[in-house]
Amino acid sequence: MGSNKRLAEDLQPYQQRIEAVLKEIVGSNPLTFYDVLRYHMGWQDEQGRPCHREAGKFIRPLLCLLSCQAVGGDAMRVMPAAAALELIHNFSLIHDDIQDVSSQRHHRATVWKIWGESQAINAGDAMFALAFSALFKLRYNGIDEQKVVTAAQLLNKACLELCEGQYLDIAYQSRLDVTMNDYLDMIAKKTAALMAASTAIGACLAADDDKVVDSLYGFGKELGMAYQIQDDVLGIWGKEEEIGKPVKEDISRRKKTLPVVYAFENCEDSDREKLEALYSKEVISNEDVAMVVEILDCSGARKHGEKLIGRYQRQALAKLGISSLDLSCQTPLKEMASFLLERDY
Repeated sequence: MGSNKRLAEDLQPYQQRIEAVLKEIVGSNPLTFYDVLRYHMGWQDEQGRPCHREAGKFIRPLLCLLSCQAVGGDAMRVMPAAAALELIHNFSLIHDDIQDVSSQRHHRATVWKIWGESQAINAGDAMFALAFSALFKLRYNGIDEQKVVTAAQLLNKACLELCEGQYLDIAYQSRLDVTMNDYLDMIAKKTAALMAASTAIGACLAADDDKVVDSLYGFGKELGMAYQIQDDVLGIWGKEEEIGKPVKEDISRRKKTLPVVYAFENCEDSDREKLEALYSKEVISNEDVAMVVEILDCSGARKHGEKLIGRYQRQALAKLGISSLDLSCQTPLKEMASFLLERDY
């Protein structure tokens, strides 16, 4: 816990700078349309009045900055890339809330719930466009143009994979035969791809060694896998006041998260029949959700999820270990991995 507290303190100046850059990009435009974006980022209320909520975790931009530092680069020079990654993440969140019919995020109404689906789609699209505008500002910080192009290619690839993963996530809601391999492929695209891009972009902007960049890409991908599994576990067994949205709503939406997929594959035959019946209902009630959770508990799904988190964390550290970076350079990234996977929100 002590090292996590120290890391949080060390990261605070970066988080403050990331938010400042994001406000320069999103917060300076006077058009009313940008009020929607500023609301989503937590800087305004729905009437356009300034407000403050606790800043986002900025996981992806921080991974970018720490990876840049790890290979000997200047984190402040690549801040536009960090901002771009956060904007892409938020583009995906706005669209995800529409697709999942989520009415709450960070303890308040989602964008589509206030402005409607059409304007929320518009807001997400704007975040996407602003992300690449931010990325190309790297040129003004003295970053080689070819490195900027490489970073753009990595980000674009991650965005496409993210969309592919989201397609699978939605498609799996109506299926009862989703396997563990299906699930792992889906989260590799939906979540891990952008984390892998975050670490690789930070590295490629400061290093000329492809092996190092590849190692950090692998680190980010394995960490992303662990992070999503942790998210799935918290989505069922976490606390609503800490995760910022209703727990267990993934069950009522028929999401094939890790605990559910594991239970379908490993629970007793009688419990599997119950799961199939529950997930075949037109509406999954609160009572149904409670029955599903009971089956998940009996199947050992939570324990298996925690086991997989540990496995992917070890694989992430192994990728970092073959990067040829000095141990002292690896330490902040290792601490970041521990920090993320010990969270309860």
